Amino acid sequence: MAIKTPATRPANPRFSSGPCAKPPTFDLTKLAGAPLGRSHRAAEGKAKLLAAIEITREVLGVPANYRIGIVPASDTGAYEMAMWSLLGERPVQMVAWESFGAGWVTDVVKQLKIEHSLHTADYGEIVDMATLNYDNDVCFTWNGTTSGVRVPSGDVIPADRAGLTLCDATSAAFAMDLPWDKLDVTTFSWQKVLGGEAAHGMLILSPRAVDRLESYTPPWPLPKIFRLTKGGKLIDGIFTGATINTPSMLCVEDYLLALDWAKSVGGLQGMIARADANAGAIFTFVETHDWIDFLAVDPATRSNTSVCLKFTDPRITDGAAFAKAVAKRLADEDIAFDIGAYRDAPAGLRIWCGGTVETADIEAMLPWLAWAFDAEINS
Repeated sequence: MAIKTPATRPANPRFSSGPCAKPPTFDLTKLAGAPLGRSHRAAEGKAKLLAAIEITREVLGVPANYRIGIVPASDTGAYEMAMWSLLGERPVQMVAWESFGAGWVTDVVKQLKIEHSLHTADYGEIVDMATLNYDNDVCFTWNGTTSGVRVPSGDVIPADRAGLTLCDATSAAFAMDLPWDKLDVTTFSWQKVLGGEAAHGMLILSPRAVDRLESYTPPWPLPKIFRLTKGGKLIDGIFTGATINTPSMLCVEDYLLALDWAKSVGGLQGMIARADANAGAIFTFVETHDWIDFLAVDPATRSNTSVCLKFTDPRITDGAAFAKAVAKRLADEDIAFDIGAYRDAPAGLRIWCGGTVETADIEAMLPWLAWAFDAEINS
C-alpha cells in the first residue's frame, strides 16, 4: 500500500552541505551595520575583522597562544596556503578517505612532489590514525564532508610528535570537539557549520606551526596570496585583521552575526548538541527502515554534520538514478534541497545536520523521504 503524503512540511527545506542553512534567526536587515563602501584597512573595518578572529577563538576555545587568520578562497585557500607554506621540511603522511582529502594528496604528489606515504580508505571507512608516523607531517580531514565519516577522537595523536598535523576541519568546526593540543594547523570556512557566506577561510596555527614558518623556507615559489612570512618572520597583521587581500565586509558582518547566534544557543557545546540532535533523528529513522543505511561503516565514525546515506533495497537496479530521482522528488516538493550525494561519492543522499538546521525540520523531512522512496520503488 502506498504511503500517504505527509501532512507536515519542513519550515526550512535547506539541507545542503555547503553553502549550508543560515542561522534560524537570520534576517538581511541585520547586516545593516556592515561598513560597506569603506576600506577594510580603516579603523572600523579592522575592528570588525579582529572581532571575527577573537569571537572565533572564544566560541571554539582556541588557546590564546594559537594564531587565527582570515584568508582568501574559503577552506581550500586556507588548507593549500598551509600546505604550500609549511610542508617539505620532512616527509609527509597523506591521509584520504573521501574526495577533499584526495584533493590534498594531488597537491603534495603532483604539484609539490614531496617525499610522502599515502594512506587511504574507501568511502564509508576511515584510515587507522594510530598507524601513522607522527614524526612526519600528517595531512588529514577531521570530517569527510562527502563520505559522512569523521575521526572519532584525537587520542592517538601523540603529544610529543616531531611533525606537524594539518587538519581540514571545515565541516567539523563548531559541531565537534577539536583537540587543539593535537592540531598544529586547522582550517575551516564560514559557509559550513555556521551557515556564513562563502569565499573566506580561517587558518589556525599552533606555536609549533609558527616556529616551522619562521625556521623553514620551502624550495618552491609562493604566490603573494600564500605568503605568511616576510624576512623570516610571521606577518603578524594577517592574524590581527590585516588580511592578505580585500575581504567582503558584508560577509564579515554576516559571520559576526552567525558567531553571536552560536553564542546565544550555548556556544560550542550548544552547537554540538544541536548537530547531535539533528543527526540523531536520522539515526533513529535508519534503524526503523530496512531500505536505507549509513555510508559510514563504523557507528563510532558517523558524522553529525554531513550524514551520508545509501539505499539498500535489492529491487534497486541503478543506485545512482534511483537516488537522483528521490532527491529530485523531494526538491520538487520543496521538502529538501540539494541532498544528492557528492558527485565523486557512492550513490545515495547527503543530509546536512549542522547546528543551523532545526531538528523539527529534519523530523518533518524524514516521513517525506519514506514517501519519496515508496513512490520511486513502485513507479
